[in-house]
Amino acid sequence: MHASNHASFKVENTALLLVDHQVGTIGWAGELSGKDEQDQLKMWVRVMARFAKSAGMPIVLTSSLETEAQGPLLPEFKEMMPAEYEARIQRTGVINAWDDPKFVAAVRATGKKNLLMGGLTTDVCLVPPALSAQSEGFNVVALLDISAACTKIAAQNCRDLLQKAGIEIMTVTPMITSMLGNYKNPASGGFFGAFEKEGVYGAFAKGNLR
Repeated sequence: MHASNHASFKVENTALLLVDHQVGTIGWAGELSGKDEQDQLKMWVRVMARFAKSAGMPIVLTSSLETEAQGPLLPEFKEMMPAEYEARIQRTGVINAWDDPKFVAAVRATGKKNLLMGGLTTDVCLVPPALSAQSEGFNVVALLDISAACTKIAAQNCRDLLQKAGIEIMTVTPMITSMLGNYKNPASGGFFGAFEKEGVYGAFAKGNLR
């Protein structure tokens, strides 16, 4: 397996994959201490999605068993990225999203080799497809502030597995600024706009973020 290098990820060569960010699965992320940390996760995933959408980055959404306990994708996805929401890959039992041919086809259709990935939960929905994508030659960076594991032990195990495989772990803010490279980059407007829209500056000022 080859190691990823987040510094090679740019707006124009990267796709965003959001795996199973559903109204039920966020409740299974026992790593999170409660509603406040769930809200923080949702804030960051909205920031990442808004930025990617404004920058013209391809976004692939997938869900698992929407009519069962997992529930639908977070409702804001439908408003923020209606085309991507409509095109989402609705898996009907496949656990590792990379085992679903429709999901893999959608990822390949982006034409991008660099993949930013987040999933709920980290241990079931992020690590398996991240490892699978990497094994097929994609460069993968895992965004951990838009992911959360079932338990704190699982969260640490996920970090260990990803790092052992050479998949870099990042969070939204440094990942986006790394892709921008310069605040004069035209895509910066979407970055600052997403921060403003989602109340990130107020969250920073409040402090004690996960």
